[in-house]
Amino acid sequence: MTYFRAKERIYVRPILSNYKTKKSLKLKNLPIYFDKVEVIKRLKNTFSKKIFFLDRLDDLNLEDKKFVLNKLELLQSPYKQLKSLKLEIPKIMGILNVTPDSFSDGGKYDEPTYAFRHYKKMISEGADIIDIGGESTRPGSKTVAVKKEIERILPVLKKVKTLKKNNVLISLDTRKSKVAAELKGKGVDIINDVSGLRYDKNMMEFLKKNNFPFVLMHSISNPLNMQSKINYQNVLLDVYDFFEKRIARCNEMGISSSNIIIDPGIGFGKTVKQNFTLIKNIALFHSLGCPLLLGASRKSFIGKLSKNNLNHNRIGGSLSSVVYGLSQGVSIFRVHDVHETKQAIKLYLNLR
Repeated sequence: MTYFRAKERIYVRPILSNYKTKKSLKLKNLPIYFDKVEVIKRLKNTFSKKIFFLDRLDDLNLEDKKFVLNKLELLQSPYKQLKSLKLEIPKIMGILNVTPDSFSDGGKYDEPTYAFRHYKKMISEGADIIDIGGESTRPGSKTVAVKKEIERILPVLKKVKTLKKNNVLISLDTRKSKVAAELKGKGVDIINDVSGLRYDKNMMEFLKKNNFPFVLMHSISNPLNMQSKINYQNVLLDVYDFFEKRIARCNEMGISSSNIIIDPGIGFGKTVKQNFTLIKNIALFHSLGCPLLLGASRKSFIGKLSKNNLNHNRIGGSLSSVVYGLSQGVSIFRVHDVHETKQAIKLYLNLR
């Protein structure tokens, strides 16, 4: 629910903390609390924001207070279990690109034997989900034919099936409903669509029919030109509006919000500054009611900040984004470096 008044939109971001006070509310079923919220208002091209303590909501006008109270109910409503995954504990999604041209590991695992070896390695390191993709969606990449994408992924799924453990889920990274339909019975548990269900008009119907949990990611345009056509009025609120409309459309189609995972699409049609804005304010998306996924691993904005073009030397920045995401209630982290991420999460949780 988003509130409209004379074309004004209002948004609610919880200000999160590890500490519980007498006036705090608990975020979902996570060990994170908040006793104040940031109320953001948008009227055409003008924006305003103000922080309110929960015991000072009477300072809002009656209509705004009603809207904020409705959001507070949603922010407290627990996330449902995703397949075998209890989302009150952070989960790691290991990346397995079986492509020759992905931005970080292209060409390393495009042979099934190497891919299977890496799959086993990530499981041993503590991955909860393995995200397998047969089409690169790095900036500048071109679309791969359905047949080629299936040919890349299917041999890996067949090998994975011989080892698959019930507590490790398989995510299929694809934008195409025909790829999803062909591989749905091959051990796939989750669909990860980087186009936000916009590339293939039949993907939404596939998800409804098969009741698949899926990642709804924000992106603009397509990978070929997404970094050359960047235009937002306000990147945080524009991405929020995108999700709100997509979720509403899914609900209209009969798809439950409990099947939706939100990914703000770091690096997909965003500048360095816009990526930071999204990560810094990622808690805003909790008020949409769906669990959050953060995929900042080895992304170019880290290299640009540290003036390091070697993607394998961006682990420090990748882990920093994970630790911050933990403090903001992110449920799933899509990463290349599973062992290091698992270690960072364990240490953070013990320190918290």
